[in-house]
Amino acid sequence: MTLALTVVSDAICPWCWIGKTRLDQALAMLRESDPDLAFTLTFFPFMLNPDMPDEGVERTAYRTAKFGSIERSRQLDAQVTEAAASSGLTFHLDAIARTPNTTNAHRLSRFAAEAGLQYPVMEGVFRAYFQQGRDIGDIVVLADIAAAEGMDREAVAARLASDEAVDAVRAEAAAASRSGISGVPTFVLNRHVIFSGAQAPETIAEALRTAARHPAILEAAE
Repeated sequence: MTLALTVVSDAICPWCWIGKTRLDQALAMLRESDPDLAFTLTFFPFMLNPDMPDEGVERTAYRTAKFGSIERSRQLDAQVTEAAASSGLTFHLDAIARTPNTTNAHRLSRFAAEAGLQYPVMEGVFRAYFQQGRDIGDIVVLADIAAAEGMDREAVAARLASDEAVDAVRAEAAAASRSGISGVPTFVLNRHVIFSGAQAPETIAEALRTAARHPAILEAAE
């Protein structure tokens, strides 16, 4: 049985990368325990900062305004870095100079999905931002990430330089917010929200296993 698993996420959300990593671990568990249960995986856009300027903003100023002080921002960075480490991820948040607008990252995600490479490309986007401090609003950076995962760099760069899919990804992100999703990552199975947050792998595995038996979710696959 194969079910459609959608991860609603934003590329600048640290918990989204942690959640993706824990999902990978949960799916590995399920392949061992429930080999007949399979999932098609896709990412759906969400924007934590829908009004972010196209060029992004300087991160220290942004975080200070959002959390009241740079000290509070550093405390939160330390907490999420520790959580990431518990899942085998290394964050270098001090390397991030700018908080980007994520429209272009979501557009790349869409283009990568067309090529069957959405999952590895989004892994590359997360790694570029949280480990390398790269500006994932920059189309040059995004084209490099796409090329590293096997996409045609020049073709991706040209599409990102155009207005292709700008309105579409913004509309999808707005639709996610209107549907009641307020935090990410949120996991949707056959169009049914099953949970939000970067849960432990064991919790994710059990949630997927249970949800996969629910009549409404099974009916949605038909």
